[in-house]
Amino acid sequence: MTVRSYFTVAGPDRYLPTGHTGGAWSDEDLHLSPVAGLMVHHLERWRAAHGDADKTVGRISFDVLGRLPRGEVSLVTELVRPGRTIELLQTTASLGGRPVIVARAWALSPVDTSAVAAVEEHSLPAPDSLPDAALEEVWPGGYIRSVRGRIVAGHRPGRDAAWLTTDVDLVDGEEVGPLATYMMLVDTANGIATRTRPGSWMYPNVDLTVHLFRQPTGRWVGFDTMVTFGQAGHGLTSTVLHDEHGPVGRAEQLLTVRPAH
Repeated sequence: MTVRSYFTVAGPDRYLPTGHTGGAWSDEDLHLSPVAGLMVHHLERWRAAHGDADKTVGRISFDVLGRLPRGEVSLVTELVRPGRTIELLQTTASLGGRPVIVARAWALSPVDTSAVAAVEEHSLPAPDSLPDAALEEVWPGGYIRSVRGRIVAGHRPGRDAAWLTTDVDLVDGEEVGPLATYMMLVDTANGIATRTRPGSWMYPNVDLTVHLFRQPTGRWVGFDTMVTFGQAGHGLTSTVLHDEHGPVGRAEQLLTVRPAH
């Protein structure tokens, strides 16, 4: 029977990837998106057991230290900077005993700011009102095959908006919170508004940084995305993130742009 999750539990702080985690640049590697969700899941479980679970994550960054060959993922979370109202946490993911991703998250105590709340970005059209997006026509890999998309009208190279969701759970047999469920799709932003189709050029991201002004909910992630290529091998994927209630924050990804061969 096929497991309908991205990871299964291998032991304390250890997880095995399933075929749904295959990367877009190589199906033999892990896609960052579900690994990022797994790291947020571990961070939140650690906070519930050892820290202040009432604080909410306002920023989380992922630095990719190298290739992510498919294999058992080991996770360690620690408190870097304690504080009464603000704290900084770090989760490290290792493969084969080697650190491959370091995530750092700022968590803030909630305060009622409804009297001054304001959002400048416009909401995307609801996903149920949009046509399906043919993601597999552009990107290969087990992870891409696991997600479903809806596309907003107005696509052009380097600029696009879309919604993604999946019926695949993050971890088999473990309860996963809404932030980790949301974050397991966010790194897909770099594949939303392709400036050039993958093949002749490669543009993997070396990091992912997400800032949130509201905690996301639900299984749909909305992307309003712009991709910029510079003239010296650097690129940026910039995204306004949405859930079905409206914008929730922004994501930035630094790209290394280079010929495929």
